[in-house]
Amino acid sequence: MAWVGNQTLISHFILLGLFTQSPLHFFLFSIIMVMFLVALSGNGLMILLINVDSRLHNPMYFFLSWLSLMDLMLISTIVPRMATDFLLGHGAISFTGCGLQILFFLTLLGDECFLLAFMAYDRYVAISNPLRYSVVMSRRVCWLMVTVSWLFGLVDGLIQAIFTLHFPYCGSQEVDHFFCEVPAILKLACADTSLYETMIYVCCILMLLLPFSVISASYLQILAAVIHMRSAEGRQKAFATCSSHMAVVSLFYGAAMITYMRPQAYHSSKQDKVVSAFYTMITPMLNPLIYSLRNKEVAEALRKLLGRCPCGGGQA
Repeated sequence: MAWVGNQTLISHFILLGLFTQSPLHFFLFSIIMVMFLVALSGNGLMILLINVDSRLHNPMYFFLSWLSLMDLMLISTIVPRMATDFLLGHGAISFTGCGLQILFFLTLLGDECFLLAFMAYDRYVAISNPLRYSVVMSRRVCWLMVTVSWLFGLVDGLIQAIFTLHFPYCGSQEVDHFFCEVPAILKLACADTSLYETMIYVCCILMLLLPFSVISASYLQILAAVIHMRSAEGRQKAFATCSSHMAVVSLFYGAAMITYMRPQAYHSSKQDKVVSAFYTMITPMLNPLIYSLRNKEVAEALRKLLGRCPCGGGQA
């Protein structure tokens, strides 16, 4: 068949990127690099604070440290490659490099879906059943939840990376995106991908809706428990903690659902790139800011850490 011979001619893809070489796009690129540095420092600082401050050694912050690590890895999977392509003026990426990017990206995306669900369940147990909290959310259970998150994400990433690059690719090498996202890559395939695209669509719905159902059920139970609380201070603390998590869930799931739960016919390259930029760059930057600004314990841990530094006043 003709396309079998043509397949060997394509040894790599060319990512067209997010920007052109215009002055405005140089300015936007600079903003993204600042966001990247803020995300790295914010998530790195969150991990450091949770590990060094004993007051933050509980299940909620254990999950938060893993969320920060996932965000740090997610943005590092996308932005350095995108920045290199923009500065060098070309976006050539090998099949292997593209497959690895798909694997890492989808693994981390799946990880966050399930981790956010486990974080919601943790808050449900803490607020609705505080006397049994330490038993239900034991260290062993927390590690099991994190392991399950990574396992589901890894399986999803492996399946999609292998099957996506299994198709023959010929003709155009240009991918109208700034990283190897599966829907954009499949547009270049020289074979019928409709069945596979349907399977991806169903898989993504399950990967998003199952954790989101757990989150919704957990917060409905939390809301019922908070309404019946007698202590105004207890209600305020519960709302402060849960509102931070709900803000993160809304940002992450909102963008992911727009990308993966819309039928392919409703996708456009410009919209896909904007939405992808949101949950690969903006959300990882905002998550540590949301948790630190609305969480007194994190703010106090930061002040304590700064107080230990010579530049923070020389306190021992």
